[in-house]
Amino acid sequence: MKILLCGACGKMGTAVSALAAERGEEIVCGVDLFPKPAPYPVYASFDGVTEQAEILIDFSSAAGLKERLDFAAAHNLPAVLGATGYSAEDQALVKEFAQRIPIFQTGNLSLGINLLQILVKKAAAVLGADFDVEIVERHHNQKKDAPSGTALMLAESVKSARQDEIKAVYGRHGMVGARENDEIGIHAVRGGTVVGEHEVGFYGEDEIVTLSHSARSRKVFANGALKAAAWLLGKPAGLYGMDDLLAEIGS
Repeated sequence: MKILLCGACGKMGTAVSALAAERGEEIVCGVDLFPKPAPYPVYASFDGVTEQAEILIDFSSAAGLKERLDFAAAHNLPAVLGATGYSAEDQALVKEFAQRIPIFQTGNLSLGINLLQILVKKAAAVLGADFDVEIVERHHNQKKDAPSGTALMLAESVKSARQDEIKAVYGRHGMVGARENDEIGIHAVRGGTVVGEHEVGFYGEDEIVTLSHSARSRKVFANGALKAAAWLLGKPAGLYGMDDLLAEIGS
């Protein structure tokens, strides 16, 4: 693959770059607001890009999303979006561009997390409203968005499996009263260099079921990004996610 890497000089961009080099994948160039020396050219904007890529992988941020999608569409590049923190307007933009190019988007590119999502959905369907659901996510102290996109993704898995109406409650403070049955508690922890941990607890009468995932390095996300990129090549325009990739792997 010939890859154009956005957010090339950030922590995730560096991880993708290292893993791509291990696997013989070529990053033809990078784009980053704060360019640093790399084994390939890195530009502060798309204005400098002349290299020919086959796919765009984005690990920058929600800011500048339209510029990246405009470039991908203009050059007919499939795009893997690994950033989180998108607004409703950003999501609408992604859906709009997915009518023109193939876009792969997920709240978390770890294969393990996406397997966890499937297990959480199954547990929510089996355990039902008799079990309270609480989600705790832990990340490093430099993460800007809270709760994480993955925590929101896991909450959506619970919602889609439950037959009753449930709502997210983000943390608790003060005299909030007894917990209501229609809540999903979502709690964000920020500290140190934690790469990413997610725990979904189902709390019933006299029993607790806990499902969790811990990422020990950013390599797991880089691996997912490269798998998603290879899978996306040749796909028709549309919006794809880990469910699509896992379904194909499992078939």
